[in-house]
This record gives sequence, C-alpha cells and structure tokens, in this order.
Amino acid sequence: MNIPFRSRAALPGETGRFVMFVSGAVLLLAVLPILTMIVMSFSGASNLDFPPSSFSLQWYEAAWRTFVSPDASDVLSLGQALGTSLLVACLSMVLATLIAVPAAYALTRCEFRGKAVALQLMSLPLVFPMVVLGLALLLVFDSLPFHMDTSRLVIAHVILALPFVVKNCTAAMVSIGTEVEEAALMLGAPPLRAIIDVVVPLMRSGILAGMLLAFIVSFNEFTVTYFLYNIDVMTVPIWMYSRTVSSLDPTVFSFAVLIVLIDFALIWALEKLVGDGGVSF
Repeated sequence: MNIPFRSRAALPGETGRFVMFVSGAVLLLAVLPILTMIVMSFSGASNLDFPPSSFSLQWYEAAWRTFVSPDASDVLSLGQALGTSLLVACLSMVLATLIAVPAAYALTRCEFRGKAVALQLMSLPLVFPMVVLGLALLLVFDSLPFHMDTSRLVIAHVILALPFVVKNCTAAMVSIGTEVEEAALMLGAPPLRAIIDVVVPLMRSGILAGMLLAFIVSFNEFTVTYFLYNIDVMTVPIWMYSRTVSSLDPTVFSFAVLIVLIDFALIWALEKLVGDGGVSF
C-alpha cells in the first residue's frame, strides 16, 4: 500500500524553508540600499554609475575636506551641520526625558479624568502627517514676536521624540510595584524623595532606552526640520539634501556611511538595553 507523501510538520520553534526564504528576501531588500550606498562610496569614477568601474578613497578624502570647510556649493561645512545635529539631538533627548519620566509616573500610578485622552494625545505625533506638523509649527513659530533658530528645532524634535520616551518609561514603570514606594515611605522618606531615590533608579533601563530613541529620532529627522531650518542653522539630513540638489556626486554616499555607522552604534546600544531590561518600544 503506497502512503502519500506528507511533509513533516514543523515542531514548535522551527521554521520552514518558505518562511526562511521570505525572511531572507525581506532582509536582503532592507540591506540592499545600504550595501549599494557603501559600494558607491568607494567608487573611483566621477559619476554615479553602478556598479562602479573602479574603486578608490577619493570621495572619502573629498568628504573630509568638506567636513572641515564648505566648498563653493555649500554655505556651511558638514562639521558645522553635524555640530548642530548633535546639539539639537542632545537637548531634545534631555528635555524629552525630563518630561517623559513624570508623565509616565502619572499615567501609571495616578487615576484622573481624561487619562485616556492624555494617552491618545501623547501618541498623536506618531500618526500625524509630518508635512502638516512641520507646516503648522512653522506658522506658530513665525507668529511669535521673537526670533527662534536652534530652539525651534529642539521644540519640534521634543514633540516627535516624546512618544517614544514616554512609552519606554511607562513600560518600565508597569514592572515596578507600589510596594517599593510604600516601603520607602514607611522608612520615613518624603514622597518626592521616594520617587527620586527608589522609583527612578528602577526605571533606569527604560529611561536610557527612551533617551537613545529620542536621540536617534532627532538626529535623523528631516521632514519637520525642513520647514524650520534656516541657512545658518542646518542639521546633517538637511545639509545632505541641499548638497544632492546642488551637485549630486558620490561624496554624498561617503557622508551617508558616517551617518549609518552612528545610527548602527546607537541601535546596537538600544538593543542591548532592551534585551537586558526587557523594555519594549
């Protein structure tokens, strides 16, 4: 009696060949643009032909010269734009964290009218169209009686990064029982001292993960920043965009490799924090 062929059922934890193939194809599509960019950054040609006919470090040398001082097509050097990006990202990270920690505590520990609405409003920047948000912020800042340069970029980036920081801090707060605060209060600590000395250290992994996410979001933000920057205050994404508009050459890929390396280091650190602390985002 012939038994028809049946494929072996996958055991729990095993993946079939089709799933592995689809996963590999998706991963390849995600990595392919980055690999193409890296290859093009080593091109020895004077144009953007792919694959390059020769390889050289000439565009990295040109990128270093542009990093130090602007060329004829640029107003600011990449070093100045990078300094602005780092300043805005650091300020946005700190301010978003200072707002998110008490907000996460209130959303977790306190019951108040409008709590559900507050949660929805906190997540609104995640789904709000970036073009509309940038235009709205531009109208608001231009209507003020005083001029703002870097500070309006910081405010905009705090708005964009705040949901990520609040989510991580809230996830960390959920795992902290109220008994730790009650024990601190029974030992004579004031309520604020109990929060600062007991609760905040236990939130460390969530706070650090949220800070890294805020830095990454701010450092790579383009759409909203495009509406708010000026010629003297320019972040790295805006600087790279302005260079591609004026003169598209492989130097741009050399700059992009630097940004990818920075983002990779930050994401690796974030994954270590998430893996060790169990914070979701």
